[in-house]
Amino acid sequence: MNAVERFDSYLKHLSAGLGHADRHSGLRGYCTGLMLPLSRKSIEPMAARVDPMHASARHQSLHHFVAKAEWSDTQMLRRVCQWVMPKMDFSQGGWWIIDDTGFPKKGRHSVGVTRQYCGMLGKQDNCQVAVSISLASKQGSLPVAWQLYLPEDWAADPERRAKASVPEEVRFATKTQIALQQLRTLLDEGAPRHCVLADAGYGVDNTFRQALSDMGLLYAVGITSAVAVWPPGVQPLPPKPYSGMGRLPVMPRRTAALQPMSVKALAQSLPNRAFQIIRWRKGTNDTSSGRFAAVRVRHAGGNTGKARLRPEQWLLIEWPASDAEPSKYFLSTLPEDTLINDLVDVAHQRWRIERDYQDLKQDFGLGHYEGRGWRGFHHHAALSIAAYGFLMAERLTADKSVGGKKNFIERQVLSLPKDYSPRGSPARAASRGDVDHESAPAAELPADRTSRAVPLLRQGSARLLL
Repeated sequence: MNAVERFDSYLKHLSAGLGHADRHSGLRGYCTGLMLPLSRKSIEPMAARVDPMHASARHQSLHHFVAKAEWSDTQMLRRVCQWVMPKMDFSQGGWWIIDDTGFPKKGRHSVGVTRQYCGMLGKQDNCQVAVSISLASKQGSLPVAWQLYLPEDWAADPERRAKASVPEEVRFATKTQIALQQLRTLLDEGAPRHCVLADAGYGVDNTFRQALSDMGLLYAVGITSAVAVWPPGVQPLPPKPYSGMGRLPVMPRRTAALQPMSVKALAQSLPNRAFQIIRWRKGTNDTSSGRFAAVRVRHAGGNTGKARLRPEQWLLIEWPASDAEPSKYFLSTLPEDTLINDLVDVAHQRWRIERDYQDLKQDFGLGHYEGRGWRGFHHHAALSIAAYGFLMAERLTADKSVGGKKNFIERQVLSLPKDYSPRGSPARAASRGDVDHESAPAAELPADRTSRAVPLLRQGSARLLL
């Protein structure tokens, strides 16, 4: 079966979820346009390239298909996943990667547009933001859930909602709430319970982390330097004895001398020998290294309300030797016997979603939709992911030789010295940036097996798909 026949089979698989047969040509035309080498992949230039002799009619049909037709973008993403997932190798692990991405926009009429942080610009600006979950393995990753974040001012404005055709059931939800609901839906549908990865924008939320644990999921998430933990060997006093009246006391107690500390302060109190150099791979020819320490801690939570003594988990600290303070922190509920190499490897798998966004935006027109409505925004994104999914499946099928190196040194997490005190002296804390690189041999992590997404179809071969 050649590429054209496989593309036909793929479209037939996706079309089964569209409903009416008259939508099938719209699917073919739209996906083909997204795979063509166009600088702008909005409806008008795609229609002109896909059917230059009837550009106006094709433009009208494609616009109706993406902006008006009542087919499910969620169902489309599930069918893309059904096609690609069997070609992915999960023998070395799988991950759910949660993140959001922004699309700069002018004006105020496009659905969800408001002044908010836009990662693409690195600052606050007028933009739309969508929350997504990607399914990842060592070979690659694929977005499987996608939803626009609807700001509070939009959610509470009936007029703007009506003009953008925002569904009645959509109410304001934070990005973490959207992500958790997406994850619950996937699990309810029978999705595997892989480890969850997210950046500090999500990981700093204790409610988010607790919800993952309540769902029975492991996680490795970024946090900020201000997160408070009980350091190794230190924990609060037990709750007050029960007086026989009222509710049973459950809140751990602190004293003036017994207080948690920020992860930054804990990192600065660690001795140099607690850190080691670890190498990991981001791609076939892209090896990175860093200086890491991993210790078992308990998240301190609050000391009011529903505060409880939290179970132990990993705190992974990344501290470049040339920097005055650590650059990244991660909390993880991976098992206690997890190697530090594996902690680093898992924590850095999150970069895959950045590659998803990069490929989808640069090569598949993810941010090029020019309509203003809720349905069109989600339909366009689902079709961009569908085009990306086909070419990803083609690469996975063709690239049989990809694999990770397995001859790396398995190094255990270094145990803390007996004289370690988490409240190290200021002088010792200030010297934490020093490290003897010669005494810290590098441990190479398994090679990443993901190269850049398959190149777009050449203009000539793409025409064969029409």
